[in-house]
Amino acid sequence: MSRFFGDGRSGVPRTRQLSRTGVHHGLHWAEWGAELVGTALLVLGGVSAICLDFGPHHPPLPHTLRLLLTGLLFAGSGSLVAISPLGRRSGAHLNPAVSLGFFVQRHLSRGDLAAYVIAQCLGAILGAAVVDLLWGHVARALRFGLTQPGHGLPGWQVALIEAAMTAMLVGAIFFFVSSSRTARWTPLVTWLLVAGLVWGIAPYTGTSLNPARSLGPAVLVPSGHDYWVYVVGPLVGALLACAGWALVRSRSTLTAKLFHDPAYPSVLRSELPVAAQRGPASQGTSPPGIPTPGS
Repeated sequence: MSRFFGDGRSGVPRTRQLSRTGVHHGLHWAEWGAELVGTALLVLGGVSAICLDFGPHHPPLPHTLRLLLTGLLFAGSGSLVAISPLGRRSGAHLNPAVSLGFFVQRHLSRGDLAAYVIAQCLGAILGAAVVDLLWGHVARALRFGLTQPGHGLPGWQVALIEAAMTAMLVGAIFFFVSSSRTARWTPLVTWLLVAGLVWGIAPYTGTSLNPARSLGPAVLVPSGHDYWVYVVGPLVGALLACAGWALVRSRSTLTAKLFHDPAYPSVLRSELPVAAQRGPASQGTSPPGIPTPGS
């Protein structure tokens, strides 16, 4: 287990580590590329789970169990990205709502926020396109897992539900990354939380929680009249989580990575140890007395 979740010791020589680092500015192609590929893998894995569990050759299980299985596989795809080298480098936000939440917590710059969101959206479209190549008519029959209101709910109600669920997700992330003891367990918690939400709420809203996740299928199955729900709801939910977190005076977020590995550098503000950047580093703003990576 320590191979994946760590024990707080990175094995990186102390001379190459910083105790903490501030927000960095500049071009961070490695992090942006990791978000793009990571989000593509999230959508590829998640929508493939939908095709597997609800396609013509689905497992012989009751609908509710197939829904739970889909939630576990979809959310598990994101958690696997988080503990992969991609996630350890970028933070594995994979979701504009999560990036917005960390931006409000002053963990990333405006430039990185914009670049992360663009990368996530492009990655989601790429992931959906790969699903089309791999699953063909099965994916098209299932509309690529398009998120849409169910049970006759109007858009505004679905947006409220999506906001509430996203606030739960972002709030849980904030709670776990606010302690060095619990930060490494964030991918496990988000996996179980999102899987449970998919199981219970997907028939009503699609359980998006993520504007990028909803964008990928929506591009391949044009249905723009409902997409606003999955932008407004999650983004409002992230802001609600930030407002609630501001009331918690005894804790503050220590890292903007869902799985913080001190063996990796970080362009995001971190109060946990990070590896120093190799070569020329982007300009950053660090706490007084703390050198920026590469200095």
